[in-house]
Amino acid sequence: MTKADSFTGKLFTFEGSEGSGKSTQIELLAGELEGMGHEVIVTREPGGTEIGEEIRHLLIHNSAGADMTPEAELLLFAAARAQLVRQLIIPGLESGKIILCDRFLDSTTVYQGAARSISTDPVSYINQFAAAAITPDLTFILDVPAEESIARVKRRVNDLPDRMEQENVEFYKKVREGYLLLARSMPNRFHVVDGTRKLKVNQEDILKTVLEHL
Repeated sequence: MTKADSFTGKLFTFEGSEGSGKSTQIELLAGELEGMGHEVIVTREPGGTEIGEEIRHLLIHNSAGADMTPEAELLLFAAARAQLVRQLIIPGLESGKIILCDRFLDSTTVYQGAARSISTDPVSYINQFAAAAITPDLTFILDVPAEESIARVKRRVNDLPDRMEQENVEFYKKVREGYLLLARSMPNRFHVVDGTRKLKVNQEDILKTVLEHL
């Protein structure tokens, strides 16, 4: 696979269960980096492009998603990723920008591979094809216990839980275990952050780690 560090830009991805705090930390980090004069692109999966956002709605919010098979889910996530990588991520990396992506290929490995129990080989092949063989320079995992993830989702007063957020605690446990297994298998790329710590502590930890990679 082609590491994102073969470009002049940098790709930092954020992973974790629902309610782990990824989006908040991405927003804080983007502000810090922009204040230092860096050009930053913030994006998400699925989504980030017009096509990707349409796929996101089908995957997460459309009522028809209740009958979606794991295989169809895998391919739809891959389609959104293929568009995002070629339309936004590669041009951004080529122009020297810092890209912060809320979920990337590791989400597929964990959610569709580990939690949905799809065989490793097709997941890996589809991941590589969709991502144009690009891997992030660094991936943060916001780690929280499954029970805490569910509790945080339930406390969101302004948003109805989407299809992924409605999964049961066993699904959440598989997701968490999948992420931690990835982190142990590739310690040079993954940085695990204790998502139960105070927001400011994690903000400083993430910023320090990113600056070490710039």
